[in-house]
Order: sequence, then C-alpha cells, then structure tokens
Amino acid sequence: MELNTAIKQLNDVDSKLHALNHAQAMIYWDGAIGAPKNSVEGRAKTLSILTGEYYNTLVNDDFNELLSFLQNNISNLDYITSKKVENFRNEYDKIAKIPQEDYSEYTAVQAKSGAAWEEAKEKNDFSIFAPHLEKVINYNKKFIEYRGFNKHPYNTLLDDYEKGITTDDLDEFFSELKNTIVPLVAKIKESGVDINTEFAYKHYDVKKQDKLNKKLLESIGFNMDSGLIEESVHPFTTNFNRNDVRITTHYYDNNVLSALYSTIHEGGHAIYEQNISEELEYSTLCGGTSMGIHESQSRFFENVIGRSYSFLEYLFPMVQEAFPENLSDVTAYDFYFAANESSPSLVRIEADELTYSLHIMIRYEIEKLLFENKVLVEDLPKLWNEKYHEYMGLTPKSDAEGILQDVHWSEGYFGYFPSYALGNAYASQFAHTMKNVIDFDEDLKNGNFDNINNWLHDNIHKHGKLLTPKEIIEKATGEPLNAKYYTKYLEEKYSKLYNLK
Repeated sequence: MELNTAIKQLNDVDSKLHALNHAQAMIYWDGAIGAPKNSVEGRAKTLSILTGEYYNTLVNDDFNELLSFLQNNISNLDYITSKKVENFRNEYDKIAKIPQEDYSEYTAVQAKSGAAWEEAKEKNDFSIFAPHLEKVINYNKKFIEYRGFNKHPYNTLLDDYEKGITTDDLDEFFSELKNTIVPLVAKIKESGVDINTEFAYKHYDVKKQDKLNKKLLESIGFNMDSGLIEESVHPFTTNFNRNDVRITTHYYDNNVLSALYSTIHEGGHAIYEQNISEELEYSTLCGGTSMGIHESQSRFFENVIGRSYSFLEYLFPMVQEAFPENLSDVTAYDFYFAANESSPSLVRIEADELTYSLHIMIRYEIEKLLFENKVLVEDLPKLWNEKYHEYMGLTPKSDAEGILQDVHWSEGYFGYFPSYALGNAYASQFAHTMKNVIDFDEDLKNGNFDNINNWLHDNIHKHGKLLTPKEIIEKATGEPLNAKYYTKYLEEKYSKLYNLK
C-alpha cells in the first residue's frame, strides 16, 4: 500500500465517523431541548442504528490493518496525521473489545434512561428511574470486564475522561481538598458574617434574563455566528464542529444568579470548542483533550472570572440596567458578596464555589462503591442522603433534590464527575500563570477579553486533542497539576470575604 493512499483512507474514515457523531449529537440535542415525549422510542432506535454504523466503520479488519500500516510508518507522517493514528488506535482498542450488539444496544438504553430520569425528576420518584439506571450500570460493568482494568475497575472509566488518572490519584487529591475546604466551611459558619442575598431572589422576568444572558455570552467571547443558546432542564454544551457549538441554560424567575452562572459556565466550554485550530476541523482531533481540561475552561470562566470583583464591576451595570426595579439600591460590591456567599446546599449546580468539591467527593465515593459491587441501585437514595448529612450537615427532603438532581448517570457518565474538581484545580493553576503575563483584573474591569482569550487559545484551545492533559498543564504553566494553587485561591478568597483569621 502506498503511504498517500493509506493517509487518504484514514481521512475518509475520520470524515465518516465525524459525520456519524454529528448526526447522533443532533438527535441528543433535539431530545434535550424539546422533542415530543413520545419520540423517545424512535430516537433510541435511530441512535442504535447510527451507533452500530459507527462501530462497524471503526472496528473491522481493514481499518485495523490500515492503522497498523500507518503505525509502522509513523516516522514518515506529519504531526497531525500521526496524532490521528494514535487517537484512532486507542479508540479502536477500547471499542473492539466490546461486541457490536452490546455497543449498539447500550445507546438505546442510554436514550431511554435519559427520558426516564427526566420523568422521575419531574415526578420526584426514583423508582421510575431505578430500573433504567441499573441497566446502564450493568452495561458499564460488562464493558469493564471486556476491556479489563488496572488495580481498580473504576480506573477504566476514569481513564475515558481523564487519561491516566486513577483512584489512588483521586483519593490523594480529594484528601488534600477536604483538608482545606472542611476547616474553611467550619470557620465561615462560626464567623457570624451574614451576607445579604435577598435581592437576588426577587422576581426576575425570564425573557429579560434571556436577553441579558445572550449579551453576557457574547461579551466573554462566544461567537453567536458559530453557536446559539437555548433552554433545557439541565444546562449543557454540545459541539457539532468548531463553527456550530450550542449551549443551554436554565432560567428561574426567582433567581437571577443561577442562569448567569450556568451560562458563563457553558460559555467557557463553548469558547474552547470554537477556538480549536482550524486545521483540525471535522477530524477526531477537533475537540477538548479531556473532561478535566474542558471543565477547567468552564470553571475558569464561571468562578475565576465570573465571581471576581473585577468582572462584576463590568457585569453588574448590565444586570442593574436590565432589572432596575430589583437592583436600584444594590452596588457591585453587594452583588459580588451575593455571588460568592458560601453555605452548604443540597444541589450541586447551585453550590457555591467553596463547597462545590464536596458534592463531587460524594459522587466519586458512591461511584467507587457501585463498581466495587458494594451498593445496590435500590439503596442509592439512602446512601446519597447519608453522605449529604455527613459532608454538608443536610439531608435531602426529596429524590428530586437528592439522588435525581444530575443527568450524568442516566447517560452512563460514570467516572465523569471527578473532572469537575480537577477542572477547578487546573483553572486556578492556569489563572496563576496568566496573571504573571497580562493585566488580568484591569482587563476584566473593562470587559476586555482579548488578552485572556488569546492566552487560552495559544496555550490550551488551539491544540484540541493534539496534546494530553498532562502536556497541556505542563506546557501552559511549567509544572504538573498542583492542587496548592486551588487551595490557596480558596483560602485567600474566602478568608477576605468572611474576615477569617
């Protein structure tokens, strides 16, 4: 086989797989933003067929031989093509171990599970979701058996979202966070400082919120000509390609902060996808390199930027102009305190920046138990409530504010949650480095995102999947992941907010 012919065949497969992913993503998007309730069965069938086609395109003797040929000629390939070969070999080896029938059936199970979760949450009834969740978990356990694991079965799932991360790494990481966060939470409770947030929970017209959020999204660098924003039960981002990146948010007419911060969070994800190098377009390499790095971008925008006083000096006048009836006597300083109030809560997506990682620890511990076969699905609500009492001193009064609050498990995203906490740590480390080379706070006060987005583009975004998470963090900051930047950031910020000593 000639090398140029092999490269063309590789790119042809790449294009077809991208098209299949595009089609599946469109169906998921439609299901999330308002497809008819009775369309679930049809979507599940179509997704199952598309997934089977994806599997057969990727996993076959011809493609295996093509990859082997290109691997044997790797020194003669350009950098991008060599990375494609590496990426496809990893994907092939992972999927080829799973029988095609199981792989296709699982997609249909996911679609039905997602619909059951939404109904269960709406009706506040875990029993509606439980049998579907059990199927999703059993499929993941079966896939782990097919694929094998190193030391702990959960490591196989973790590796799908943050390559190389293990339960040993996370146990140490979360222990370090816990040693900082738990004492801070206790000190805040004892501080006697009472932050006024009443103005944030008055009536806020949803249509006005929608207009404000779109303005906010554009101001931080989201290109509306290459994306859009809609509303869904659970905010998320989906990317079809770098010129079609869509996000959702969720509006509450009695909470102005919720949508603002879910929008800026999803905006961080979307800006990452919109700014991947054009030369990677429509390829397997055109996407975020890992969930942890992806979450670093959303958490960076949401918290490091979005909850900073410098940015709120810029944002607050926009919010005040939209809702003068609620905010005429409120200052940017008042808004800053309200946006950063720390108080243990039951719902992860509404959690404050400080206690957020405690929510992730709970999910991490439960997922480990599930894949150690130490807990049954039927026992999850009770276990969930016990852990919230242990970590937060709070007990959910319903399934909806407890075990049913997140969509992730319905879609089979086990091993995903730790990415949120890792993302927080990455974000703090990126910010520490960035502040050494640009006037970060001055830019935010003026609503100038050019320097910030250019730094992110050059150090993170443009690389897509060309670099691993470890390579990204070391290239951008000069050292491996170091949780001290995150713990120091939390200690300094909340000590000032609550006058802690």
